[in-house]
Amino acid sequence: MAEPRVSVLILAKNEAENLPECLATVGWANEVIVVVDRASRDGTELIAQRGADLVAIRTFDDFASQRNAALELASGDWVFAIDADERATPELATEVRRLINQVANPFVGFRVPIESVVLGRSFRFSGTQHDRPLRLFQRGQGQWSGAVHETVQIEGEIGLLEHPLKHRTIPDMQTFLRKMNHYTTLEAIKFERESRRFRTLDIVLRPGWTFLKLYIGKQGFRDGLEGFAFCALSGVSVAVRHWKHRELIQARRAS
Repeated sequence: MAEPRVSVLILAKNEAENLPECLATVGWANEVIVVVDRASRDGTELIAQRGADLVAIRTFDDFASQRNAALELASGDWVFAIDADERATPELATEVRRLINQVANPFVGFRVPIESVVLGRSFRFSGTQHDRPLRLFQRGQGQWSGAVHETVQIEGEIGLLEHPLKHRTIPDMQTFLRKMNHYTTLEAIKFERESRRFRTLDIVLRPGWTFLKLYIGKQGFRDGLEGFAFCALSGVSVAVRHWKHRELIQARRAS
């Protein structure tokens, strides 16, 4: 019986700094597919063409569509999704191979723990301890949905891998603010498209609640000063996305 094939799917926009090392950690896969945002301007496309089996250049509309575009190109029995700023360790690769080769494997997909480095510090709390997205699944059994925080829609039993992905996210404050601006814009557009009502309480109360939930409830204080900054700015991002939503509603009414 032939060994199951694995296709690794990567999204990349202006990831010339991250993509080479990411590609180097997925050399164990049978197929590596990179979907490059057409707006990339830093050599990401050239790096992808040198290190991946398939490269698609696509205008960004939403994250789910980008991932599904990669999924359509995949030929493996299993697909493994990874971001350009993530790293698959040899231990994780070995675990993936072992599990998908088990004849009695009852799972159609697996969640993968994420170990994040935020503002240069390895986080263990602040809500990151519960970051276990579904990243490995049988091709044909799942598809992504959701414009911003996309998730895999899948039917069947889901397992949890033991070894984590290493996530080098938000290396500095400039990156944090840039990502916050980008994601809050996408979230506001999503709210507007769904005809969601704007509520003043979403700006007055929800940001503070988000900070307390992460800093106290999820023990962000144990991640030091970086934990405080992460939790505080997570609260600010809630206010920003709802303010942008308010602006979109006002612009629509004025047109």
